[in-house]
Amino acid sequence: MTTEYDNQPGQQFSGTPQRNGAGNVLSIIAMVLGVIALLFFPIVFGVIGVVLAIIAKTVRHERLAGIAIAVSAVGLVGGMILGAVVANA
Repeated sequence: MTTEYDNQPGQQFSGTPQRNGAGNVLSIIAMVLGVIALLFFPIVFGVIGVVLAIIAKTVRHERLAGIAIAVSAVGLVGGMILGAVVANA
C-alpha cells in the first residue's frame, strides 16, 4: 500500500529550498566594478556597478546588494574626484 506521501523512485524532497552558490553574483560584480572605477573610467565602470547593484537589490534581493551600492557609488564619486585631482596636477 502506497500513499501520495511515500518516496517514489526519482522523487527527491528537501524541506528547505536549495540555493546554489551563485546567490550574490551581481553584487560581487558591482563591487569589483566599483573598485575598478576608482582608477579607470569612473563614469563607465561606476555607473555600470551602481546599476548592477540596484538590479541585485530590487530584482534578485541579494544580501550583499546594499554593500555593492555603497562600494560602487564611492568608486564612482571617488574616481571622478581622483581624476580631477590628477588632471589638475
